[in-house]
Amino acid sequence: MDTSIDLELMTFQDRTEILKAIADTSRLEILDILSPEIRCNCHLQEVLNLTPNLLSYHLKVLREAGLIEGTKRGRWVDYAIASDARSRIASALPQALLP
Repeated sequence: MDTSIDLELMTFQDRTEILKAIADTSRLEILDILSPEIRCNCHLQEVLNLTPNLLSYHLKVLREAGLIEGTKRGRWVDYAIASDARSRIASALPQALLP
């Protein structure tokens, strides 16, 4: 299922959801952990010391914002930064704030 959206057609609601997704400390930390490489949800749980249901919630918010992608591997899921995450975040910001 392709959940990507045309970045030029993003509504203010779409933009707000992306910014809300990265405004949470745990979700920002998840993005930081995933930045250098793909990580299993089991690794994220160990590093972040979050309960499984809370980690799942944060991962869901990031997935729905289009910032991460998951690949199922048995009972585990490997997560990575979405290839267009940088573009999504940049498109969510007012143009005057971009370089």
